[in-house]
Amino acid sequence: MTQDRPDTLANAPLGRESAYPEHYNPALLYPIARAANRAPLGIEEGALPFVGEDEWHAFEMSWLNARGKPLVAVARFRLPADSPNLIESKSWKLYLNSFNQTCFESQNAVIKMLEQDLGVAARAPVKVELVDVDDETLTPRKLPGECLDELDIAVSDYTPSAEHLQVGDAIVEETLYSHLLKSNCPVTGQPDWGSVLIRYRGPKLDREGLLRYLIGYRQHQDFHEHCVEHIFCDLMARATPERLLVMARYVRRGGLDISPWRGTPGERPPEPLRLARQ
Repeated sequence: MTQDRPDTLANAPLGRESAYPEHYNPALLYPIARAANRAPLGIEEGALPFVGEDEWHAFEMSWLNARGKPLVAVARFRLPADSPNLIESKSWKLYLNSFNQTCFESQNAVIKMLEQDLGVAARAPVKVELVDVDDETLTPRKLPGECLDELDIAVSDYTPSAEHLQVGDAIVEETLYSHLLKSNCPVTGQPDWGSVLIRYRGPKLDREGLLRYLIGYRQHQDFHEHCVEHIFCDLMARATPERLLVMARYVRRGGLDISPWRGTPGERPPEPLRLARQ
């Protein structure tokens, strides 16, 4: 069983050459405390300003049945935003690959093992589904709302700046999105591409300023989950909406994609929803 580790990536497998396991090994999971990245945003554990989840899809999920025959599925995981830990993505990938040559009596046994191990690492219950590779919920769809990407703007700032977020007097309820989200891995510097959806009720956001703000993450180094929390906190502070949902759908890397969402109480993302780039 995995144990809590320090708030550091010094010993994480990310950015290192790793041997892929052949047999089940839950010790491969590398949890990282969320608190260190939340502190600069003024977020205190136990007093989160949002609800939410980190939704993961794993496209390299396989195991052996009791007779040694390989089975495959797409795994969907939902990790609660109030879990003390997130789980480093490469360690998650290595852990999932440790199922490849391991026999299980049933699919339910696989789900039970995944929920147990991931729950220990996250220190919170993790919901697990195994869906058929042809499942309709994996069919690509479009984001709802209005796309900002055709706005003809000049951009010179590629670091997040809440100063770009401006609002008017009118109170509106709208859904906006952009496919221009890009951030970088805090360890390897590799680009993380994604789309972001913002649904809110409150003072009308200036769309050009909002797009400049989102593009500002282009050279920012942070985990997907923390980027979404950063966006949520900046919008709450600058626009003071009555309701807010921020959801990112990141492009998969290494057989995994991560789609975090954060919202005010009562908000939920549109489901099921996967994009063509994912």
